[in-house]
Amino acid sequence: MEKQPITLEESGIPEPSVRPKKNIFREYAEALLLAVILALFIRTFVIQAFKIPSGSMKPTLLIGDHILVNKFIYGVKIPFLDFTIIPIKDPQRGDIVVFKFPEDPKKDFIKRVIGVPGDTVHIRNKKVYINNEAIEDAYGTHMDPHIIPGGAQPRDNLSPVTVPPYSLFVMGDNRDHSYDSRFWGFVDLSAIKGKAFIIYWSWDKEKSGVRWNRLAGLIH
Repeated sequence: MEKQPITLEESGIPEPSVRPKKNIFREYAEALLLAVILALFIRTFVIQAFKIPSGSMKPTLLIGDHILVNKFIYGVKIPFLDFTIIPIKDPQRGDIVVFKFPEDPKKDFIKRVIGVPGDTVHIRNKKVYINNEAIEDAYGTHMDPHIIPGGAQPRDNLSPVTVPPYSLFVMGDNRDHSYDSRFWGFVDLSAIKGKAFIIYWSWDKEKSGVRWNRLAGLIH
């Protein structure tokens, strides 16, 4: 007797189903949502972009520089709580850090770390001393030769102050035109957002042109 061919149903193998094509708008929406989630993750935990609005860090950073800040280097924080759940390392002297301004946390400031916890900072006639030793201040720039007495303001003469635990003493590289720890005190480590590491764009507003020589410049 001639054998009948076995059909797919009889063999127990289901017929291959044809997957309906996704709606093109749904595909774009899913891709966009994924991109947004990825961007938010990177901005929250890894890298964030900032623009330099003032000249307090001249000549290291200029008005119109756009920089990237490494938010992961000092540890992983819980968003909006400023609480570090995975500490990695603390800021070191010489690091350029972005932080929440102590007098107005809604504003972000950028300065260079001068003193770390336990350091005694003293400024005499514009010269910075750490633990009674004058530092090699390679980045500090003075554009005003006039020295202001300590009794008038602390710009050029600051009595010795000791950096408390979990805090930093910071200053702008443009020492004669920077509103920093000399005037308002210390920065709490919990307020630190990250370390500046590269200039990705720079626009000279006065000349209405790109500063091509500054692009991709590492920040020291």
